Amino acid sequence: MTRWADQVNPARPLPEYPRPQLVRSEWLNLNGIWEYQSGAAGDALPTGRKLSSEILVPYPVESALSGVMEHHDRLWYRRSFTVPAAWKGRQLMLNFGAVDYEAEVFVNGQRVGIHTGGYDPFSYDVSPYLKGNGPQELIVRVFDPTDAGGQPRGKQAIKPGGIMYTSTTGIWQTVWLEPVARTSIRNLRIVPDVDTQQVRLQVNAQNTTPQTRVIVKIKDLGRVIRTVEARPNSDIAIPISNPKLWSPERPFLYELDVNLVQKRTVTDRVGSYFGMRKISLGTDRGVKKMFLNNNFVFQMGPLDQGFWPDGIYTAPTDEALKFDIEMTKKLGFNMTRKHIKVEPARWYYWADKMGLLVWQDMPSPNSYTRDAPPIDKAAFEKELNNVITSLWNAPSIIMWVVFNENQARHDTARLVNMTKTLDPSRLVNRDSGAGFEGGEEGAVGDIDDVHSYTPPASPGPSPTQALVCGEYGGIGYVVKGHTWKGEGWGYSTVPSQEDLEDTYGEFTTMLKQFRDARGLSAAVYTQITDVEREVNGLLTYDRVLKCDPKQIALANRLQYPVLAYREILPTSEKQSQTWKYTFTAPPAEWNQKAFDDATWQRGPGGFGGGFAANFPHPPRIATPWTTSDIWLRRTFTLGNLSAEQVSRLLLRAFHDDEVEVFINGVLAYSTGGFTRNYEHQPIKEEAKRSLVLNGENVMAIHCHQRALGQYIDVGIMERIPAPR
Repeated sequence: MTRWADQVNPARPLPEYPRPQLVRSEWLNLNGIWEYQSGAAGDALPTGRKLSSEILVPYPVESALSGVMEHHDRLWYRRSFTVPAAWKGRQLMLNFGAVDYEAEVFVNGQRVGIHTGGYDPFSYDVSPYLKGNGPQELIVRVFDPTDAGGQPRGKQAIKPGGIMYTSTTGIWQTVWLEPVARTSIRNLRIVPDVDTQQVRLQVNAQNTTPQTRVIVKIKDLGRVIRTVEARPNSDIAIPISNPKLWSPERPFLYELDVNLVQKRTVTDRVGSYFGMRKISLGTDRGVKKMFLNNNFVFQMGPLDQGFWPDGIYTAPTDEALKFDIEMTKKLGFNMTRKHIKVEPARWYYWADKMGLLVWQDMPSPNSYTRDAPPIDKAAFEKELNNVITSLWNAPSIIMWVVFNENQARHDTARLVNMTKTLDPSRLVNRDSGAGFEGGEEGAVGDIDDVHSYTPPASPGPSPTQALVCGEYGGIGYVVKGHTWKGEGWGYSTVPSQEDLEDTYGEFTTMLKQFRDARGLSAAVYTQITDVEREVNGLLTYDRVLKCDPKQIALANRLQYPVLAYREILPTSEKQSQTWKYTFTAPPAEWNQKAFDDATWQRGPGGFGGGFAANFPHPPRIATPWTTSDIWLRRTFTLGNLSAEQVSRLLLRAFHDDEVEVFINGVLAYSTGGFTRNYEHQPIKEEAKRSLVLNGENVMAIHCHQRALGQYIDVGIMERIPAPR
């Protein structure tokens, strides 16, 4: 549980108005305790019958806050509501923030409609289905196939593990009622135009006549600065003299009052807001970069997956929802990447209000699960369209990310162009980290995006796209008592808060070099919080800080002190080092200190080959290695290091692909991945304890190559602590 769980009032969970950019004063929140029971295909509608259990809406059935903590792919929800007498004679809109995945709605036993899509809001006029003035029965049937279907689902899995997490089924955002007149506002479309100093507005209304008018008032800190009368369902250009531009440093929001008038009678009134900001591609020093308000701003942000230990997809309270954005700002980030999840509208309101640039991912189907069903392409395209059109007024959102890596990627060029046509006011990232190597499809969209674990990397130059590192880092650090299950994992691990801060600072130093040398526009660190078994957050899963925010903020300003290292066992980066090696599988004891390697070959490092000509950081290859496996051994002598110095020892390694490193027969480091350059990796404590000071030691390595280039070189360094 997070510290906000105790603040959840079962009678009034999430009581805040849920749609800040289309606010009506009259509404009825339907969150709270509902009846529920699991279902089966072909169930009869349980109208007029009490269901077997209770659930706290809007928390997913799998979550602790729901009171259930079970997974069912089919659910029934039931409750009653009474329409306030003052609403008589008006249309009654039933609104759902989001239900995952398929929701069929019934009122008083009659089918109102069915909606598919787990991330977008939907509404129904339920007026025709009401009976008299008393309680009205509301039933919702839910079906969610999760990873048994090809629909968008992000990181949800029936069997969580690795980078996949607990599923969310059913109602997971606020449900509410509100009365509207027959002639009423359906939605707004707000597009700021910084260059012409105006805001373009559409007030889309229903059941209008030629006499229907909209009266729009724009306010600056409560003071009306512009009043415009116009036709509904038309483009309205409203001048904003000397506009106050929205930015992370100064997130100024103008207020909007919109009245719909029919023959001098106000039939509908909504409140909203907007920010005057522009996101675009520009050229800086001959390189395409991301510009905010016509200036280059280097964007630093974390990966934000939006999971909660107690609410899964649903934050316990509005304060909890706000907290993640507050901490992102406190840590010195000016951006966040909302990772293959869409949040409730209030999350974007807080990002708008506090000033945080947002890259919005489209939730992906088939997120790296085996035996995945075929992609539901129609469902993906429909959800992509609905996500964009439901969020496109948020000034914080500056980029749509269509795909993440290779997850369910299809029809890339067409979907990117569709997104750009639908919303030309924002940048479009075709896929974050998929790694296209040139070609026509690689040039689609505004962004060239590479992923790199653990240190960051930069794509090569592009004449048409901005360069970003869409994921890097993943430094694992465990805070005892604040893990989901066991010790968890990270892409690398560090033993202390100081190591976390210094490693993070070292990575931002690299980003500064990429910015200055290559024109890198942005970088996304994995990640803001731990998520289930992943412990690579700057906060734990239950939102406890792991680091000093001032140190991370200093690094995010690209001002962290450059870290120093002392060479203990040299790599072959500058000068080749001699190793014993074999390409033939040796006996089981090959990694032990006493093993006789007299028959092994002797040669200079590094060992490798097969790199493409455009590889970003080609290593020194002194001995060709073209087989699938190589085994190496090297004897070295340590001086008289202090215990503190031993604690600061790290491996410096470049390996492609998976590697095992032993010191004196004890496993020091292993991973199934690869690196694109030399990286500092932690040495396991038991391997440090095996070191012989003022004596002879043996490093033994096995590296396995799976595809493309291959390389291995390893040394030992001592990290000199950064000044604080």
